[in-house]
Amino acid sequence: MAPVLVLAERDATNGAVKKTTAELLTLARRLGEPAVVWIGEGSADALATLGEFGAETAYVAEGPEVTDHPVVPMVDVLASLVTELSPAAVLVPSSADGKEVAGRLAIRVGSGVITDAVDIDSNGVATQSVFGGSTVVHSTVTHGIPIYTVRPNSVAPEPAPTTCNAQPVDVAISDVAKTARVVERTVASKGGRPELTEAAVVVSGGRGVGGPEGFEVIEKLADSLGAAVGASRAATDAGWYPHQYQVGQTGKTVSPQLYIANGISGAIQHRAGMQTSKVVVVVNKDSEAPIFELADFGVVGDLFEVVPQLTEEIQSRSN
Repeated sequence: MAPVLVLAERDATNGAVKKTTAELLTLARRLGEPAVVWIGEGSADALATLGEFGAETAYVAEGPEVTDHPVVPMVDVLASLVTELSPAAVLVPSSADGKEVAGRLAIRVGSGVITDAVDIDSNGVATQSVFGGSTVVHSTVTHGIPIYTVRPNSVAPEPAPTTCNAQPVDVAISDVAKTARVVERTVASKGGRPELTEAAVVVSGGRGVGGPEGFEVIEKLADSLGAAVGASRAATDAGWYPHQYQVGQTGKTVSPQLYIANGISGAIQHRAGMQTSKVVVVVNKDSEAPIFELADFGVVGDLFEVVPQLTEEIQSRSN
């Protein structure tokens, strides 16, 4: 069975394996024998987690040549492995870096690339949500070794325990890769909430919260669920919530198991960023709001009455 290369993604704060890697390994098992490509330090601590989700081999590239330069060294490593191993496919997280890696790699090895897949079947057919989430597309790569970027939370990680062994990779990094150098790294401060694009539950607020203070009820509900907080473009443009939490076509794309939209009308721009959520709950006092078209469950009512009651009920059941 041909290998399927999975580019591992790590948490910048502690170096732990991100859930996106486990998701990619789950998909990779449908296509062949999953193998991880690990760039940078910390592979020894990650082997147990990688093995838990079916990776028998981790190709490890360490050292300043691959860590002190952005993106291109990862492409050099992947391109070398693709040439050597002729894998069945290459799977990459749909992050900003991941998409750049996938695009550069596709050009380097002469292959087709599919971005923002939300599923891949055993025949390599990818499912994508396009045109603001209004259309579902099934795509295949017809030239070269398929390269996919996959949205976080698109598939539930499924364990397939095995023993993962590290295999060092010695790749000559190109001069082009060294033309840009990372001179400093600052880890973004994080609160107790999960990362928006990786959260299994997202609670968002929109114009209906009425102002910055209105997000207090949104945050309390999110904290009761261990969820991330999101916001519509209207709310972030008004300065009610930081722009890095914007969900939508010009913000971040999320695909959680549960998405709770509060006071959000459901403009196409916002829907494009959360269309693939597994379950959508809507709270809005306007029964004609377009967001209800996506709702699995909807409440027509004032969010300042509904959301606190929901928070209280959740807290009472968790105590």
